[in-house]
Amino acid sequence: MESGFTYEDYQNTARWLLSQTKHRPQVAVICGSGLGGLADKLTQAQSFDYSDIPKFPRSTVPGHAGRLVFGFLNGKSCVMMQGRFHMYEGYSLWQVTFPVRVFRLLGVDTLVVTNAAGGLNPKFEVGDIMLIRDHINLPGFSGQNPLKGPNDERFGDRFPAMSDAYDRHMRQKAFSVWKEIGEKRELQEGTYVMLAGPNFETVAECRLLQKLGADAVGMSTVPEVLVARHCGLRVFGFSLITNKVVTDYECREKANHEEVLEAGKQAAKKLEHFVSLLVANIPHSDNA
Repeated sequence: MESGFTYEDYQNTARWLLSQTKHRPQVAVICGSGLGGLADKLTQAQSFDYSDIPKFPRSTVPGHAGRLVFGFLNGKSCVMMQGRFHMYEGYSLWQVTFPVRVFRLLGVDTLVVTNAAGGLNPKFEVGDIMLIRDHINLPGFSGQNPLKGPNDERFGDRFPAMSDAYDRHMRQKAFSVWKEIGEKRELQEGTYVMLAGPNFETVAECRLLQKLGADAVGMSTVPEVLVARHCGLRVFGFSLITNKVVTDYECREKANHEEVLEAGKQAAKKLEHFVSLLVANIPHSDNA
């Protein structure tokens, strides 16, 4: 079964949330591995465990708290996912992306995606922030796409364009806000490639991904972006470069999740501060 949820399922979850909170968010933020601290910046916060929300999957990965938090960030009404869902946990892509359509029905018009990623671009250093300009949906090459199956026109078109997936206006804004912060390292920008995981990549795979023109690699984000753009949300996002991928057979280093979370801790504060400043710059609009 390709789409296990009906429009009514999304509606029921949205209605349940609207009945439990007075918050009416304009912005949704998905916090990647180790980046859940962003939700601690919310004022007038109200949180729900995923296990209490009808139809919501559960986060099973270290570094993903498994909570939905409503509140205000720099005056903008937000809802944040502290922890996301992944294909490698055994979830189908329509489960991974379930929250995005719920956000749409809550009245959200902008989705901010964050993730921890491996640096493929040799210029990148651990702790760098990469603004996502574009993505490569590698699972999509083999038919793994959250938009597969019957299309519901109430959400969007059968064949949505993805050439403008990451909002240009917000990307420009990101560079000007970064200048204001005065960080020593420049803000990186590049292409994120998604693999299904859960293993880290082989040397040959990393070399192939570099040849494809990818700058950072991870195991998430792309499905949520596809569904967000399908239902008309403005999207922008960031990868926190938490490790450099291994592209040399002589190298004795190995990628591991603990390293990812540790590097995340060091640089997360910087990304959280940056995102909170950017959120204040999101234009008020009915829809992107």
